[in-house]
Amino acid sequence: MPFNETPVEIQSRDYWFKVVEFLQQNWALIDETKDGCTVFFFGDTSGVFDRLSFSSVAEAEQALRRNGFGRFADDPKAHEFIAIPQPPFHERPHPNGPIYSSGRFWR
Repeated sequence: MPFNETPVEIQSRDYWFKVVEFLQQNWALIDETKDGCTVFFFGDTSGVFDRLSFSSVAEAEQALRRNGFGRFADDPKAHEFIAIPQPPFHERPHPNGPIYSSGRFWR
């Protein structure tokens, strides 16, 4: 079955990341909405695999930190060995489904 390559518009470029395996990261960007914000989760190839909504950016940032994500801009060491995924972003299902919004890998 082919991937759904539907484009996903994400305005933010304030990248958050979490190392999940050797040479593999999960990434997040936070876009503000009229009701709060949406966190978009994507892999190293810019494929968006999940989303979570929060009532504020501060709440989203706190949840990202609680779940092992860090702000890429705050980690100069990471800049030496990790490349930021580049737009355009597109829909790309995760092999394990919606891993964060399902609650399986989110606390």
